[in-house]
Amino acid sequence: MAPISLARIQKILQDNEDITYRKIVNNEETIIIIFAGNISDAHYISEVIIKPLVETKEKKLDVETIQNSIITASNTGILQKEEEAILHILQGNAVVLVPSLSSGIFCEVKQYKKRAVETPPAEAVLKGPREGFTEDISDNISMLTKRVKDSRLKLEKVHLEDTCNTLVMMAYLEDRVCKKTLAYIQEKLQNMPPVFVITAAKIEELLEEKPTAFDTIGYTEKPDIAAARLGEGRVAIFVDGTPIVLTAPYFFLENFQSPDDYYLNRYTVNALRLLRWIGFFISVFVLPLYLALITYHFSLIPTVFVFRLAVSRAGVPFPAILEVLLMMFFFQILREAGVRLPQSVGQSISIVGALILGDTAINSGLASSITVLVVALVSISSFLLPKVYGGIWLWSDIMILFSAFLGLPGFYISFILFWSHLSSLRSCGYPYLFPLGTLKSYRYRDVIFKGEEMDMYKPIFHRGEEDEK
Repeated sequence: MAPISLARIQKILQDNEDITYRKIVNNEETIIIIFAGNISDAHYISEVIIKPLVETKEKKLDVETIQNSIITASNTGILQKEEEAILHILQGNAVVLVPSLSSGIFCEVKQYKKRAVETPPAEAVLKGPREGFTEDISDNISMLTKRVKDSRLKLEKVHLEDTCNTLVMMAYLEDRVCKKTLAYIQEKLQNMPPVFVITAAKIEELLEEKPTAFDTIGYTEKPDIAAARLGEGRVAIFVDGTPIVLTAPYFFLENFQSPDDYYLNRYTVNALRLLRWIGFFISVFVLPLYLALITYHFSLIPTVFVFRLAVSRAGVPFPAILEVLLMMFFFQILREAGVRLPQSVGQSISIVGALILGDTAINSGLASSITVLVVALVSISSFLLPKVYGGIWLWSDIMILFSAFLGLPGFYISFILFWSHLSSLRSCGYPYLFPLGTLKSYRYRDVIFKGEEMDMYKPIFHRGEEDEK
C-alpha cells in the first residue's frame, strides 16, 4: 500500500492559512504533525503528541508503537488515505504522518468556541428544566445521555454525502423505537443526494413526504422533551451546528402540547389545552365565516347586530374582503417587525403599532371597528399555537377567498379541503392525525387532554399490542 502523500495533502490545503505543519526529528526519523490552529487545542497537542514523540527512546517507529506506546491522546485511530487525513484535519483533529510508513494516525484534539447552555427562548417554561441544546453536538448528546441512563440507548453516526462534512447522529431506544420509523429514516438518509448541510432544515425537508405548511417532523431545543419522545418510541436526529433536534414521527395533535404540560397540575393543563383548541378554531375558521355572513348571508345574523354592522361599515370605501385582507396585512407586518427587532424593542413596537393602526384605520374609514375586532381576535388566537402559525395563516387566507366568492358553500368546501389536506399528510409512514381513528390501540390517552402520569411513559406505538394482551 502506498504511503499517505504529504505533498498531496499540502496541495489540497495550500490556500488554507489555518493549517499548521509541525516537523519533529527523532532518531533520524522525520515526523510531521498537521492540525488546524483555530479549532485545535495547541497546548493539548504539545502535551500529548509533540512532547512524547520528542522524548521517546523507541528506535524503531511504526504506526502501532506510536499509537499505543508513545502518544497519550485519549482518542486515536489509523488513517489509510489522504482523504481521511484531510477530513480529520478540517474537523479539528491532529494527524501524525511518518513518510516511511504507509499509514497515519489521527488524534482527537478539537477545541471549538461554543455557546454556554442557556434557556431556549422559544420553549421557556414556568416549571421544569431550564437548560436547552446548543450548537455543539457533543454537548447536546451529553445532555441527552445525562437523562437517559440506559444501555439500550443507541447513538448512530449518519454518513451523508455532504460537501461540508456536517456531523449528523441518530438516537433511539432499542426496545421502544418504532421499527417502521427507524427503517424509513435510515433509508431516506442513506439515499440522500449530495447537499450542503448546515442546519437541520435540510434533513427535515428530506424526511417530509408531502409539501405542506404544517410541520410533519418535530423539533425541540430542550433535552427533557427529546428524552421523553425517545421513551415514546421516536427517533431523534442531532445535527452539528444547530440547537434544534429533530424528532420523528410528529403528529398534528402535538402542536397543542406545551413544555409546561408535564410539570403543571393536570387540571390546569387540561383547561389550557382546551383554550388552545378554542384558539385554533377561532384563528382558522372565524374570519372566513364572518366574511361569508356579512357578504352573502345577512339573514343569519341577529337583526340588532345587522344594524350595528351596517352603521360601522357605512363609511368604508372597500368591499369586505379587501377590508379584511388589508387589516390582516397590517397585523402580519406588525408581527414580523416584533419578531425581527431586538426583544426589548419588538414587544413595544407590536403593542403600540397595533393600537395606533387599529385606531387610525377606524377613524380614517379604511376599516370598520367590528372587522378590526375580529381580525385582532383571530391574530391573537393564532399566537397560542406558534408551531402551526404558518399553516393557520396560509389556510385562513385560502378559506377567506372561498368564503368571499362563494359565501357559506365556499366556507364548507374550504373547511372540507382543510381537513382533507391534514388527513392526507403522513409523518414517517404514520398518518399525521394519528391517533385519531385508532381508539382501540390508543384509548385517547394524553391526546386532547393530559392522560394519567404512569400511562404517558409507555411507547405510544406499542400500546395496541399491550391492550390486546
